[in-house]
Amino acid sequence: MPLQIYNTLTRTKQTFTPTTPGYVGIYVCGPTVYAEPHLGHARGPIVYDVLRRWLRHQGYRVRFVSNITDVGHLTDDADAGEDKIQRRARVERLEPMEVAEKYMWSYFDEMQALNVLRPDIAPRAAGHIPEQIELIQALLERGHAYVANGSVYFRVRSWPSFGKLSNREIEEQEAGARVEVREEKEDPRDFALWKRAEPGHIMRWSSPWGVGFPGWHIECSAMSLKYLGDGFDIHAGGVDLQFPHHEAEIAQAEAAGHTFARYWMHHYHVLLNGQKMAKSTGNFVTLAELRARHEPMYIRFYLLNSHYRSVLDFTDEGLEGAKNGYLRLLNAYREVRRRLPGAPPGVHPGLEGALDRLEAEFAEALNDDLNTPQAIAAFFNFVTELNKTLLEQPGRESLARAERAFAELGEGVLGLFPHRVLEQVGGALLQGLVELLLEMREEARRNRNFAQADRIRDRLAELGVLVEDTREGPKWRMNP
Repeated sequence: MPLQIYNTLTRTKQTFTPTTPGYVGIYVCGPTVYAEPHLGHARGPIVYDVLRRWLRHQGYRVRFVSNITDVGHLTDDADAGEDKIQRRARVERLEPMEVAEKYMWSYFDEMQALNVLRPDIAPRAAGHIPEQIELIQALLERGHAYVANGSVYFRVRSWPSFGKLSNREIEEQEAGARVEVREEKEDPRDFALWKRAEPGHIMRWSSPWGVGFPGWHIECSAMSLKYLGDGFDIHAGGVDLQFPHHEAEIAQAEAAGHTFARYWMHHYHVLLNGQKMAKSTGNFVTLAELRARHEPMYIRFYLLNSHYRSVLDFTDEGLEGAKNGYLRLLNAYREVRRRLPGAPPGVHPGLEGALDRLEAEFAEALNDDLNTPQAIAAFFNFVTELNKTLLEQPGRESLARAERAFAELGEGVLGLFPHRVLEQVGGALLQGLVELLLEMREEARRNRNFAQADRIRDRLAELGVLVEDTREGPKWRMNP
């Protein structure tokens, strides 16, 4: 079946059809860079990384845009409070742009460790002030915005469809539900497009309305339209951004005369202690802390084992289970690579059938609203059948096809087996050293020096290499 996406805008699964045949434009709301990224920040990038990889695997050209918020995101997520980056700058005694640079590169480093592909374009809000001012001017000209004391607000009541993404009627959006209402607004539901810079506010730019800085919501409307154009295909982000951020994005763009995103995808939260991970509450575990204890691919595998539209409650036990499952797949991949050079020519019907089922089940899973748990389950089913066929010495052509399946689907789409990990766990150097030790162990056993043979086996086990004696000779694998 073709790719089906759950579109938040229509609240239904819809067949994905790009605006331009063969080309897909994706915009993902990126981080506000004022602190170290935590596990919750990794879910969205990993999910949409798989989406991008799957579309490319299907032959699409993909332009993937994900922004960096380095100005305008206030502490209450709306129109009051202090700029998060400026507040952090004061704490660390740095310039705001130093803070933004520091944590932006920290974020990119963590994403690289998790094998997340870099965006094709990573626009920064502070670098697109002219585009935001231009969009605000269009809204003023059309009567959808107004100036008040040097700030500019979007006139919500001028746009009756405001609330269509989150399914909220304007009357239901109670004033002051999240923030203190500003008296200068015509309506408490109106939101800032441009904020007047108060004395002492460091991040400030000149505008037709005075010195100030952009509101949080306007940056994504301006930058997504600039790089993807009207009516672009997919806009994605966390479910917590659905209202008011994404709702405001739609209103700003459409009220200014643009056609905006056609499909909206929202991933759900990662919980810790039953509550959403959030920097603002201190309820989080940083990715750096997790990487100090775990291989990053265990983390990626753990996150992909839950559907993106389900809440995931993080536990150390769950991550440990993900590690064991991941190593089972990785060891199977390594075994295929090990056997391939010496395999005899030929095709193995059983392995070919298992590969047919893997490819069909994998495609069905990802085309069903990016169901990564089912795609991973398809790999586990395949590995069970693969291990049976390996006892029958399958031919080179079938083993080569199995290797391609791991490389193209396991790594190319799911991003689970980067070269770094393959070399670390199953590289030629490691393989040669282990096999040399096993030869020494076999020689010790032939000489009835069983104590020496046991020492070699036990030392390998301490290093994470499990040795199994079989009728065909000793076999080894990495011990989960």
